[in-house]
Amino acid sequence: MEEPKPPIDPRRDQRELGPQPLARHMAERGLASKDLVAASEEQITHKMIARAVKGRRLTANTMDKVLRAWNRATSRSDARGELFDYEP
Repeated sequence: MEEPKPPIDPRRDQRELGPQPLARHMAERGLASKDLVAASEEQITHKMIARAVKGRRLTANTMDKVLRAWNRATSRSDARGELFDYEP
């Protein structure tokens, strides 16, 4: 007799959005989380970058911090839509 599977938490599907374009862009340029943290003038952590790359739903404020760190690290002026495939 099979054991019943635990119910799927619908909130988890809303929080986990899959790998984001940011991950691909970082890999293409050979950047790591530490590079974005070092480039940032704001308080930003490695955990924020890791969550952004994995596709964990972020607040607009965190997305903007990651975006500004990305733009400083790469000397670009990308928009939020180029790094993330969702809006907060």
